[in-house]
Amino acid sequence: MLRYITLRAIQGVFVLFLVSVAVFTILHLAPGDPVSILIGEAQMTPEQLREIRRYWGLDRPLYLQYFSWLGNMLTGNFGTSITMGSLPVGSLLATSAPATLKLNGLAFAISLIIAIPAGIVSAVRRYSLFDHGSMILSTIGIALPGFWVGLMLIIVFALWLKWLPPFGMESWKSFILPVGVLATEQTALIARVMRSTTLEVMAQDYVATARAKGLPERLVLTRHIVRNALLPVVTILGFRLSFLLSGTVVIETIFAWPGIGRLLVNAIFRRDYQIVQTIVFLSATVVVVCNLLTDLIYAYIDPRIRFR
Repeated sequence: MLRYITLRAIQGVFVLFLVSVAVFTILHLAPGDPVSILIGEAQMTPEQLREIRRYWGLDRPLYLQYFSWLGNMLTGNFGTSITMGSLPVGSLLATSAPATLKLNGLAFAISLIIAIPAGIVSAVRRYSLFDHGSMILSTIGIALPGFWVGLMLIIVFALWLKWLPPFGMESWKSFILPVGVLATEQTALIARVMRSTTLEVMAQDYVATARAKGLPERLVLTRHIVRNALLPVVTILGFRLSFLLSGTVVIETIFAWPGIGRLLVNAIFRRDYQIVQTIVFLSATVVVVCNLLTDLIYAYIDPRIRFR
């Protein structure tokens, strides 16, 4: 186990290094720079522009800028925003993170509470009215793009009915639309996976043996079917949890949600290197850690799995 964790950790560090190189290179190859956006239409001499770039370290060779930024990241120094009032990136993230965590936490919890029981019931009552209805709804939930669903919900519930606010995070009502959009696709996907894996496990020989031994159906379902059916679902959950931020970027932009996703979009438009690089690097770190935790949970759920 320790050897496996060490090997995966080394692989994760290598992946993070590649991500850091890629995001740094792409940002600096993109046209424009934060200094041009910072000064706007102000009239400045070439000497003044050079002085501003020197102040922010943008006049140094790219490899020196990269290693300086990477070294600061490894020590927990996320740098300073160039275009957002010279504020520390850490403070900007600390301000935006709670909104994103609340949004994702609620959506993830709601999707789990609904999807896992719905998938199990659909499998146990296969071809029933509940099964057909839940699978139709899950197909629709997967097929519809999140940004389109968000816009339609704003039009219906905010503009036409005027029941809910269309943007911002002013009250508990502000959570309903963005949480609903995020939870819809996750619930649909998890429910379909849970149903298919439950049906597959129900056809296994050890389930028939458990029933032949006289175990109550409730124990067969909870001890033998659900536990083994959760294995593929754990993979889906780890994957969705890792990439929650990428889906939140679109939703936070549509609903003007003051979270990390919206901060990232604004930073991209402003060419604010420090913010974009930090958010992408931290997101990649979350992906690596979640993948490792998913593998460890696999072994806990199914003791037959051994790390080699």
